[in-house]
Amino acid sequence: MLHPQNKKFPLNFERVLALFLLCVSCIFTSAGSGSDSSQANAWTPVYRVDSHGIQQVKVPAGSFLRGTQDISMFNEPAWVLPILGSEQPQHEVHITKDFWIDKFEVTNAAFQRFVKIGGYKNPVYWSATGLAWLEAQNDKTLPVSCSHEELPDFPRMCITWFEAQAYANWRGGRLPSEAEWEYAARGPDSLIYPWGDEFDPRFANVVGSTGPTPVGSYPGGISWVGALDMSGNAMEWVQDWLSYEYYSLREAIDPQGPTSGKRKVEKGGWWGSNPVVARSAYHHYEDPPHYQDHHIGFRVVTLTATEQVHN
Repeated sequence: MLHPQNKKFPLNFERVLALFLLCVSCIFTSAGSGSDSSQANAWTPVYRVDSHGIQQVKVPAGSFLRGTQDISMFNEPAWVLPILGSEQPQHEVHITKDFWIDKFEVTNAAFQRFVKIGGYKNPVYWSATGLAWLEAQNDKTLPVSCSHEELPDFPRMCITWFEAQAYANWRGGRLPSEAEWEYAARGPDSLIYPWGDEFDPRFANVVGSTGPTPVGSYPGGISWVGALDMSGNAMEWVQDWLSYEYYSLREAIDPQGPTSGKRKVEKGGWWGSNPVVARSAYHHYEDPPHYQDHHIGFRVVTLTATEQVHN
């Protein structure tokens, strides 16, 4: 199993200042509320529709505990054991900017619009590595055929990380970082699942499932910001390269993951899997960016004017 090498970069002045201002804001917010209720309980979901007609939810800047404190509590299958230790040490992470994330996983209908406008033929949407992958393919077979692709409101699966990235670029966005995705799923209360700390099969398309369902079919599994299907249905590509040692760096402010690697992280479990991998802290560990199958989908985070795409 490959363990990509990482470098720990010192905090620069801007990041230190951002953390200081965030802490000051939290202190005054707490003092002014006269209550010890959590940010998650206080937050009322905010929705919008982006320029491509996709529903998104707002994720406010804030902090949460990333990873898992005690991995001995799980009754996990043997194949999960190699990755569980990489969820430690659990550590506090600060997301310093608000962002918008798709309310649902990208659907077949939404992705087909990218195909129809010539997204596979326009290099402007593709990173250098993505374009190299694309040029090595038979473009007449892309995107590859996938189960349930004829159903417009099902998640678009069988998409490589490169294709997901290109679609996100077309949308004027990017794939979420792993930290952003996990924060949008579990919130400042650092819940184990989007809905709470106990698995409930009524809230996610996971245990015993034989296939995906239309997005939004499990409203009981809604996250604190209003995002759906962040546990089960399709597993989701995120921005980060995978590293088994990355959490030991305890990157606290807007972590972006390793600068290189062999495999990309996927989050959220998948239909037919189990409660262990459906947790918000779990990150899947097998797949390079050119891989695709009928368990993997994605959702998009909207860029701000000052952000750049992370390749």
